[in-house]
Amino acid sequence: MVSDARALATRLAELGDAALARTLAARGVSAQSGWHDFFDAAEALLDPASIDRALTHLDRRDLIALHRAAGSLDGRPSELALVDADGVPYTAVAERVAAAAAAAPDAFRPPAPPAEPAPAEPRAAAAAAERAFTTAGSLADILLACLHTPLARTGAGPVSAVDRRRLTDAGAIDVADDLEDLLASAADAGLADAREREWTATLAGERWLEAPTPQRWETIAEGFRAGLPDGLRTPAHGFVVPDAWPDIYPLDPEWPVRAARLRSIGVRWGLFGPDSSAGEFPWTAALRAGEPADAATMADYLPAEIDRVYLQADLTAIAPGPLAPALDLRLRSIAVRESRAQASTYRFTAASVGAGMTEGETAASMRAFLAELSLTGIPQPLDYLIESTAARYGLVRVSTDDATGRTRVESTDAGLLDAIAIDQALRPLGLIADGGILTSRVARDAVYWSLADARYPVVALDATGAAESVHRRAAVAPSVPAATPEVTYARLIRTLRGGHGTQGEAGWLERELEQAVRARAEIVVVVRMPDGSERSFTLEAAGLGGGRLRGRDRAADIERTLPVSSIVSVGAA
Repeated sequence: MVSDARALATRLAELGDAALARTLAARGVSAQSGWHDFFDAAEALLDPASIDRALTHLDRRDLIALHRAAGSLDGRPSELALVDADGVPYTAVAERVAAAAAAAPDAFRPPAPPAEPAPAEPRAAAAAAERAFTTAGSLADILLACLHTPLARTGAGPVSAVDRRRLTDAGAIDVADDLEDLLASAADAGLADAREREWTATLAGERWLEAPTPQRWETIAEGFRAGLPDGLRTPAHGFVVPDAWPDIYPLDPEWPVRAARLRSIGVRWGLFGPDSSAGEFPWTAALRAGEPADAATMADYLPAEIDRVYLQADLTAIAPGPLAPALDLRLRSIAVRESRAQASTYRFTAASVGAGMTEGETAASMRAFLAELSLTGIPQPLDYLIESTAARYGLVRVSTDDATGRTRVESTDAGLLDAIAIDQALRPLGLIADGGILTSRVARDAVYWSLADARYPVVALDATGAAESVHRRAAVAPSVPAATPEVTYARLIRTLRGGHGTQGEAGWLERELEQAVRARAEIVVVVRMPDGSERSFTLEAAGLGGGRLRGRDRAADIERTLPVSSIVSVGAA
């Protein structure tokens, strides 16, 4: 009879790299594990403590099925390597399931079906839509901040305290702790990416910023549903009612907190009420049933977005209602938003207009945009600000010298160039005077952004000497591959596949002999003799090499050397 460890080792070896990596990730295996082959992996995964940890990741339905061992189990138990190729739990797994059922019998009983929620009252639906609208505005502010400067992450994962404070001071979030929930929503919808030690906005996130609020909500709602744990999902691709969530993973001590957080995120986005008494909103009922997210039923409750503002002589713009996202995004590229509410205020400054030009705006494009946006025309002070900023813009020119590869910093204003040369904030650029210009080994774009951030009127020139719009983070595929399970476990998988083979008897036999030698264990070795008969020897395993096993035969008080090729089986003495 084949042992469980041997059967599991064989099954793991037969998995493709992607499926094997998913299993290792699901079981929480360290990528730095010291396993040498699939036999090591199988024994570790069948360790009681490892099985107990795996059981916490099973929902109540899978736990009940494992306990009953009814039928061929697949899905999550198979992915966690808790069942064999026929879907039958391994003996060690069945024993741990029995122990868990004895300790927590309620976890292995079907719960009473939750009641279907009643339809929500219009007042509760309006409050939910208002929350969704406000949350969408907060996430937009966060993604816009990511586009300008990525949010730094600590080693443990959360956003750094400095960036939390920056977003709080800017009014993007009311409470610093809200940030992680909003970023989780963005990640589920593919709008933001946590890679290495920073959060960055994706191309989908940039497009989302320009989308109307209903479309923004639909993207988030679809991402929220897709990101729910499997135990909360239904066969119709919907999800179970939130009141049932706390009971889904009964053996996971951390699940109640996680379930509460998921519900809280849903409340932020207008999917659920603060408590079950609020009832279910029509847009949530459709999403829960597995239908595509549709904000049509929410639209009547959302504040009407406007497409016009009042431009004031004091260099401010007043939006008498929520400005359409695409217009708000462009206006904020040339003005600083001072307040965000149903009526928002924006202020134009030389720095904000200059920043817009840095991102590609011109005096003509700004005038055209503002003339179309304004209900009051363009006041003279604002027109003068645009003109004077444009006249000064480009006084500092940054380009790449084709001959040397160094970055050139030039200006017709010698005093301005001198100021740049002695600016302490620019010391990391290593600027060196070279005749009437400055040069640096740092790349052109990095020099450009350092000067722009220091508020110098800088423009980048291309190879032909023409002005070129430079974006801080180019919209290209990242050079660093995402940390998928297959990437994370690539080294370990290569090691496992390079270890003992799992096919036939040879690999397993060699594995058992090596273990016996390491432990100096007493074993019973069955050897096939030249005449075809079999003979047993009880040895204290001492060495293995050159295709031979050495061991002390205590009964005969001699050391024997046996050809491994003649050994039929090995067992404990």
